[in-house]
Amino acid sequence: MSTVIEQTVEARLVAAAPRMPSIPATLHYDLSDPFAVRMSFPAPATLEGVEVCWTFARDLLAAGMQAPEGHGDVRVRPYGYDRTVLEFHAPEGTAVVHVRSGEIRRFLQASSELVPVGSEHRRLDLDHDLAVLMGDAC
Repeated sequence: MSTVIEQTVEARLVAAAPRMPSIPATLHYDLSDPFAVRMSFPAPATLEGVEVCWTFARDLLAAGMQAPEGHGDVRVRPYGYDRTVLEFHAPEGTAVVHVRSGEIRRFLQASSELVPVGSEHRRLDLDHDLAVLMGDAC
């Protein structure tokens, strides 16, 4: 059984111009970080010309499909019948993308089959992580 889920989604970048170009983005879920999802954008779609990856809570993504969620760098909200808006706030500016809600639901379902919602804490090895953290202090 795979411990990583990767799903490509079609993201529509909302820009000042009326045209909304589609960009491929990838949603990632990794068993080793069970509370988080990552969304990466390819280099041609970014201001810096390098791949950009945002990490945020799986719960934020799920809740944002129902009602506006997030107060920090990543915000998620429903938009219309089958779109979800993700906002990524950085010092350089804000990127706003639309993704089909069905694609996000499919991703969340796959991640829930790997790690059911509410059982993420069972995947953490806190003793090991604490030992690594404290290793230099002893």
